[in-house]
Amino acid sequence: MQLVGLIRRRMPPEPWAEGDNIPWHDPEFSRRMLREHLSQEHDAASRRLEAIERQIHWIHHRVLGGRLTRILDLGCGPGLYTGRFARLGHECVGIDYSPASIEYAREEAQREGLRCTYRLEDVRTADYGSGFDLLMLIYGEFNVFKPTDAGLILTKAHRALAPVGLLLLEPHTFAAVRAMGDRSPTWYATESGLFAAEPHLCLEESHWDEATCTATNRYYVVDAATGTVAQYGQTVQAYTDEEYRSLLERHGFAQVEFCPSLQGPGSVPRDGLLAIVARKALLG
Repeated sequence: MQLVGLIRRRMPPEPWAEGDNIPWHDPEFSRRMLREHLSQEHDAASRRLEAIERQIHWIHHRVLGGRLTRILDLGCGPGLYTGRFARLGHECVGIDYSPASIEYAREEAQREGLRCTYRLEDVRTADYGSGFDLLMLIYGEFNVFKPTDAGLILTKAHRALAPVGLLLLEPHTFAAVRAMGDRSPTWYATESGLFAAEPHLCLEESHWDEATCTATNRYYVVDAATGTVAQYGQTVQAYTDEEYRSLLERHGFAQVEFCPSLQGPGSVPRDGLLAIVARKALLG
């Protein structure tokens, strides 16, 4: 795209039409993203390790009751959760779209001899396998999928879980997604960043669509040397608590419990996310 294409962009954007092209699977992008996952200066890509340790403690002791289990982590990133579960004695499988993250997770597991298997696949199309006691999809990833894809993921999650296995979701609250869509446009200039290794400007804008309850976020990356523009976008689906409950029950889950965060009941809500624990119901 040239700069004139930015001027002539569609306004407002159509939800999902631009919502699938952030290049998570691109090798160079994934290497830059891996640095963000591992950074202890922010929680933008993954949480800092201190927070992860607290969440692991709650999941291991309270959700799983201290039992050693088989865990499937969808969108596992560089294995920051699965590796820690494995050190506690769990057997883990992680699936992620990012080649650099999967490479890092595999190397860590091999170096420490952890019972972790990592697969470079899209969770929308991957075969999850079966016999898991816990299936996780955390840090707001559930909301980036179209409702049809979200339903497919839940169907496969139900199939992958052992009888009365547990599903752990950490989605965005409705208010948090609405706030994403209502953000004012912004921009920054950098010598190197997540979207490009060379000097560039990044222009960001967001739109809330009331009819579909979605926030579409656009990123325009302007190469400082050539003026060419790369466009990326992502649409995020909002759900109310009752919509989450209804969606899970329609896909075979019961005993749906809401928590303020991944540290359990009584914890402080953070980052516009909530935790949902549901048990696989046996379908008659």
